[in-house]
Amino acid sequence: MIARRSILLALALTAAAVAPGAADTYPSKPIKLIVAVAAGGPMDTIARVVAQQMHERLGQPVIVENRPGAGTTIGNKSVAVADPDGYTVLWGTVAAVAIAPVLYKDLGYDPKAFVPIGLICEFPHVLVIPNSLPAKNLAEFVAYAKANPGKMNFGGSLGTPPQLMGVMFNKLAELGMTYVPYKGGAPSLPDLMAGRLHMQFDALTLLQPLIKDGKLRAIAVTTPTRWAGLPDVPTMRESGFVSFPGNPWAGLLAPPKTPPDVVAKLNKTLNDILASPETKASLAKLNVLLLPGTPQDYSSYMGRQVPLWMEMVKASGATAH
Repeated sequence: MIARRSILLALALTAAAVAPGAADTYPSKPIKLIVAVAAGGPMDTIARVVAQQMHERLGQPVIVENRPGAGTTIGNKSVAVADPDGYTVLWGTVAAVAIAPVLYKDLGYDPKAFVPIGLICEFPHVLVIPNSLPAKNLAEFVAYAKANPGKMNFGGSLGTPPQLMGVMFNKLAELGMTYVPYKGGAPSLPDLMAGRLHMQFDALTLLQPLIKDGKLRAIAVTTPTRWAGLPDVPTMRESGFVSFPGNPWAGLLAPPKTPPDVVAKLNKTLNDILASPETKASLAKLNVLLLPGTPQDYSSYMGRQVPLWMEMVKASGATAH
């Protein structure tokens, strides 16, 4: 009997020693990728490209679930309280960790508790004006706005990077323009092209086709160097606004306490995707800047960027209830 027990114990210990870890068996079922904005926009489009590539590499469906509302807090909170098993991840943006925490007194989640998986990309923005204005560059636009105090306005969805950039630029350049709220970037474009709005910051993903078609005039980009697709358009820095904030971003965030080995597997998958020629070609058409790296790189990136965006929200005076 003792010998038999010894054999069984030895077998059990051997089995335990060779049992696969979480990352070896993960994923064994579909993964939910929560996107906290409505379907159809640039964020959602790119999230779906990444989700399809994750599916092909991980062998399990990666299902994009759009959970918009309350300044992205509904979707963000759903991930913050999800099981930390790697089967629910967040399309993490500047809104989740920097904008919403200033706008909302009670988020329902701790933005600092999310576990960084990996940064995916930045969304370069461009400052555009209607063709009806006489200004041909940023300096001429500033001069024109100052010569027409109280007569000009700009648009954007409340609490979003386009609105915050507009408010920041309006203050820095002392333009005296009026902010007009819209429910997203696309709804404001007809008014902008018709000259009822006089400037707008928004993603190149959205605006570059209109710029190329001559429907809007680009006068500055928010990238550190000139954007290849608009080589004749200077940067904000070149135009004298050296301290103007950079671009919004997207990455993957996991619920608090997600195991490191699961995070590592997702990060490797993500970096493989971003390095693939297929993904580079697909996302190049959407005018984004790919930024692969480690979870630690993403954490450091947010450590630098979050305070800048939080200050911009505070400076804008925007609030939510």
